Amino acid sequence: MKSDIGAAVPARRRPVQQRSQERYERLLDACAGLLDEAGASGLTTKEAAHRAEVPIGTLYQFFSGKEGLLAALAARNLEHYLERLARRLDAEEPADISCFVDLAIDEFVAMKRTVPGFGHLDFGLVEVLPAGVADDRHLLDRELENNAAVAVRLRTLGGSLFTGPNYPTALRVAMESADAVLKLAFRDDPEGDQALIAECKRLLRRYLADPDG
Repeated sequence: MKSDIGAAVPARRRPVQQRSQERYERLLDACAGLLDEAGASGLTTKEAAHRAEVPIGTLYQFFSGKEGLLAALAARNLEHYLERLARRLDAEEPADISCFVDLAIDEFVAMKRTVPGFGHLDFGLVEVLPAGVADDRHLLDRELENNAAVAVRLRTLGGSLFTGPNYPTALRVAMESADAVLKLAFRDDPEGDQALIAECKRLLRRYLADPDG
């Protein structure tokens, strides 16, 4: 599944050759690993290049700096999330919005628990902005804030479940709500507080079932 939103901090040069693609992915993997080890405040382009075993100049061929590196990782995280969710939707064919909500949250929670770096950077930074990053609200899209950009993609993925006129706004509100509750759920528990995760599902099921109120 390819993105139909434009990266706010685009790569300087997207790799074409296999060797360059491998280096690009290694840099993103190194970024994710550093986030887990040192948090966003401990991320440096020098260390990311060292971990990826590439010259620092190679990093700057692909990315403008730390913000560009984070933007690329956030975009990759979103693509992986949407691919995982699409497979679940195809396999389970949710009959209603409640089922869609449960699957969407389950996949997000699973990535929080298992995907390197995702606890610190899912589709935007979870923690305080580090030095060298002016703004993380537009990592995924130049015009839309991160949650709004994700809401657009989820509406497309949900298809006929979200055809009503109020769903664009409702999904944006749902994303902001889920973001806040799930941050709370994972703030002190790396596995996520089960009660808060369940409440997040209940909140979104009820709200999205009747967006007209």
